[in-house]
Amino acid sequence: MLDFNARPKIQEQISQLIDAALTRERAGQTPRDYLGASRLGVSCERALQYEYTHTPVDDGRDFSGRLLRIFEVGHTLEDLAIRWLRMAGFDLYTRKVQGGQFGFSVAGGRIRGHVDGILNTGPADLGVSYPALWEFKTMNDKSWRDTVKLGVAKSKPVYAAQVAVYQAYMEASIPGISANPALFTAINKDTQEIWFELLPFDGGLAQRMSDRAVRVITATSASEVLPRFATTPTHIECKFCAWQDRCWGTQ
Repeated sequence: MLDFNARPKIQEQISQLIDAALTRERAGQTPRDYLGASRLGVSCERALQYEYTHTPVDDGRDFSGRLLRIFEVGHTLEDLAIRWLRMAGFDLYTRKVQGGQFGFSVAGGRIRGHVDGILNTGPADLGVSYPALWEFKTMNDKSWRDTVKLGVAKSKPVYAAQVAVYQAYMEASIPGISANPALFTAINKDTQEIWFELLPFDGGLAQRMSDRAVRVITATSASEVLPRFATTPTHIECKFCAWQDRCWGTQ
């Protein structure tokens, strides 16, 4: 006989409590009042504009508790990666002496970025030049293996753009960082395998992303809506966009 009064399982109850707490915590955080440099490589400038203006996302597309848990696990793995690299002989700085992350702010504070770390020195036999930008990511197995197979530039163009912009704008405060390849690090969350890749500075990519940031800010100030990336709402980029309904007029 079915028991329609049966209470949810303990696993469901506790998971719901955790997710609700994480959602409340996120809701209490002050939203960005700037365009984050880590997002400049996204395919669609209109989506980037929606993000910059804090346009409400479509119903049901806000951050879920599970996604917030994924973010937190990523932060924990980053701390481990920092520890491991230091144990391996790298002189890695992730915080300034006075506190806070290394970063930059341009265009009157409307474009900003915060880097994961700066490598000052490392094992001599690696042939790495310093100072070098350090960028860290976590990925599931499928995404990680695609990155290993194709390289960051082809597999993760958003990350490649992020690194190029950081190298360009950090040059003013850390001379030489754009002349040396960045060390990209990715941990496979399923197997704990680590991928390391040196990314030479791509000045052309950095300039294109900087120009894109200016377009987004200028268009927003003029109350103009930037063009869509795709010509149909069924495009893969649109299907996973948080503003798909709003953008295509179905909301």
